Amino acid sequence: MREAAPSPRARGRPRKTEDERDDGNRRQALIAAAARLFHQKGYDATSTREIAAQVGMQPGSPFYHFGQKQDLLLAVMVEGMQQAIARQNAACARWGEQVSPHERLRVLVRNQLDVLLGPDSDFIPVMLYEWRSLSAEQRQTITQLKDGYETAWTPVLQALHDSGHLQCPVPLARLMIFGALNWTVQWYRAPGPQARHTRPHRVSLDALTDAALGLFTGVAPPRPASSPPA
Repeated sequence: MREAAPSPRARGRPRKTEDERDDGNRRQALIAAAARLFHQKGYDATSTREIAAQVGMQPGSPFYHFGQKQDLLLAVMVEGMQQAIARQNAACARWGEQVSPHERLRVLVRNQLDVLLGPDSDFIPVMLYEWRSLSAEQRQTITQLKDGYETAWTPVLQALHDSGHLQCPVPLARLMIFGALNWTVQWYRAPGPQARHTRPHRVSLDALTDAALGLFTGVAPPRPASSPPA
């Protein structure tokens, strides 16, 4: 009786197990959970055990994806900056040739406020709060991303400066504008249904954008008709 021929070996890499196929999703879930907890409790007060519990993982499982807790913090900040850059690029891509520098600044400011204060906005506040918890090498990684993000602002601010609508030198103006916008994470509260616009820190993000433009340039241009509600 002839022996059955062995099954042909599959070419290429062996098939991944279900857990291996889900590695990318589990890593993203860890980053999102870490961002939320770091934002709510602070980096030092949050344990990897708590982060793992948020996504239904064993206490030691985060170390399969990240060598140490500090690497997870870096991943949160990188994710936040990459999201911010992608959203800003998409917003800027909609500019037409006739869009004025004032209107371009509105787009940039509104996007920055949404990154800081809108839905799923845990990532960038963590970067602002926990910057010192990174190593020097990790800070350099974030600095490069941040510099790339802020580059889009320079020609807009320069055009406003050249037209006389921005009196401050552009490099200093950029620092001061980002300082003012980033500080909103400390005091801003979204307006509630029963107390809309009754307090200065409870306004819509569109109204906050108007206030910021008036402060920075003395002019708040009309909102575009397609402006999304805050």
